[in-house]
Amino acid sequence: MIRSLIYYLFPGRRADEALQKVEENHPPQSYWKMVKKQFRKNKIAVYSLRVVYVLVFFALFADFLANDKPVICSYHNSVYFPVFKSYTVGMGVTEWPAELQNVEWKKLQYDWAIFPPIPYMPENIDENNVHSIGPFDHQQVTSSRWRHWLGTDELGHDVFAAMIHGTRIALLVGIVSMGISTLIGLLLGALAGYFGDDRLKVSRAGLIFNFVFFVLAIFYAFGTRSYILGDALATSFLTLFLQLIISLFIFVAIMAVGNLLSKPFQKLPYLSKRISIPIDIIVSRAIEVMLSIPTLFLIIAIVAIGKPSLMLVMVVIGATSWTGIARFIRAELLRIRSLEYIEAAHALGYSESRTIFRHAIPNALSPVLIAIAFGIASAILTEATLSFLGIGVPAETLTWGALLSAARSKPTAWWLAIFPGFAIFITVTVYNLLGEGLTDAMDPRLRK
Repeated sequence: MIRSLIYYLFPGRRADEALQKVEENHPPQSYWKMVKKQFRKNKIAVYSLRVVYVLVFFALFADFLANDKPVICSYHNSVYFPVFKSYTVGMGVTEWPAELQNVEWKKLQYDWAIFPPIPYMPENIDENNVHSIGPFDHQQVTSSRWRHWLGTDELGHDVFAAMIHGTRIALLVGIVSMGISTLIGLLLGALAGYFGDDRLKVSRAGLIFNFVFFVLAIFYAFGTRSYILGDALATSFLTLFLQLIISLFIFVAIMAVGNLLSKPFQKLPYLSKRISIPIDIIVSRAIEVMLSIPTLFLIIAIVAIGKPSLMLVMVVIGATSWTGIARFIRAELLRIRSLEYIEAAHALGYSESRTIFRHAIPNALSPVLIAIAFGIASAILTEATLSFLGIGVPAETLTWGALLSAARSKPTAWWLAIFPGFAIFITVTVYNLLGEGLTDAMDPRLRK
């Protein structure tokens, strides 16, 4: 519009000079730069993002803020980094030295040591301060260095340490579960929106072989390895991640073999005929089925069947919360698939997969980011609800919801309700405000 106005007011070379001056004084901005500029105008959203940074800091450095091991110490004239060492020992890379195996870190006679600000882990039990000692009550500690600043629970666990490490659990549940739901929602929503009901065509041979080998891939990648995955689930997150990578590799390899074997059969007249798959109807009906089931009750039913595990909670929440993302990406691709640059990609001979993943999906991610922000808040609230009910999360894992649940048995222990309740309220609120800020920043009608 500005270009047309300049050419109307300044004929000939003067229009080019005027346009050049306008571009020098007002250089064109990319879409994400404009979103960032609009987002900064929303002060509430900006402060919410800063609170998220603080929560991420507590989550990343929880072991350095609350731990019964020293951050650095000198023991028998040797310098150790116990907190760092615990990471490598947990991954199975190294082992503790013989003199530091099965020791009580607080009772060691160090040459010198630097402890974290909170010298407790959530699972540590202080036998001298059991039965829910409050933050202002008299505590049996040798010095203020070992005081429980936010009190203890019924068993003597330090509430402050549980709050700090609970931040890591809350953010981990929110991010991992939404990562899973984003992958599922993006894939299904993109297929439904881009292909619709008549654009996804597969030969009969390809359809038959893909169906048969899909069943085989599920069986060999996950069915026969269920015990291995179960043991990995009970071991650690890293072990489970590696085993899932192996299972996904087996799945992809079997599907690739099935597609290769189907190619010779595609030359046969009957099997070479291409048929349309109504992927949009299939995905839309799947979304409606998921929305018709109460999500919380479905999660409780699934989690209650299996062995208590934080990873299982994250997987179940992610596998049941993909519908919103799928609907957003489907609606965007229904609009985008008929635009000029998609038609240009087809004219240049690009494959459908390249067109979808390189051109269509990247330009349809705006509403997905908003859904992710709201989804993280919902996942954190769901995990807190499950912990409060004592379902899914192991009993020895102290989360914000578990602390709230402990407050039920002793109503006078106000600190067990106030601190975790306030943390859940703040975390869920800032993510919701962040989602609202992204909604306003990505709305072209609100730009100035």
